[in-house]
Amino acid sequence: MALIAAEQRDPFKVLIGCILSLRTKDQTTAQASARLFALAGEPAALAACELGTIERAIYPVGFYRTKARAIRDLSADLLARFDGQVPDRIELLLTLKGVGRKTANLVVTQAFGKPGICVDTHVHRISNRWGLVRTKTPEQTEAALRRTLPRRYWLEFNELLVAFGQTICQPVSPRCSQCPISQDCPALGVSRRR
Repeated sequence: MALIAAEQRDPFKVLIGCILSLRTKDQTTAQASARLFALAGEPAALAACELGTIERAIYPVGFYRTKARAIRDLSADLLARFDGQVPDRIELLLTLKGVGRKTANLVVTQAFGKPGICVDTHVHRISNRWGLVRTKTPEQTEAALRRTLPRRYWLEFNELLVAFGQTICQPVSPRCSQCPISQDCPALGVSRRR
């Protein structure tokens, strides 16, 4: 996520950026994040914002009304339960409304530099295509990768596979002719390729 480098890994900004990024293109997320953080860059300021103000700041991200409410509620929850600090443990992050495993793992890895495996659609698809795992859901993929992938690769695995999945190993008709590992790839489940 391009936002992470720009925000110098501030845990709160990484968390909010992750929420904004769901079902939204990176460029739109970056612009909405910049507007939002110029308005209010910490939990207390965001919790005090009017819902309409947050909505206008983050528009046109996908589901902007739902996300605005989630961001305001999440900010208030951080203040009430964690003294305004973003927890650095997946288990605690998962107790926050609107935070799932993907977001929790991304926050832990990108904001705190701790081991975690963020499994999005690209990581799930490619891990199964390569035969690293045989799973049906991203949650199952995360658990399987935690068992099989050496910890030293956990931090960079998502970043590498997201870029690879967006450019080469696409969901429909992957670009196998451009893939540097195509000779060794079992391409499980691939019926059409370029």
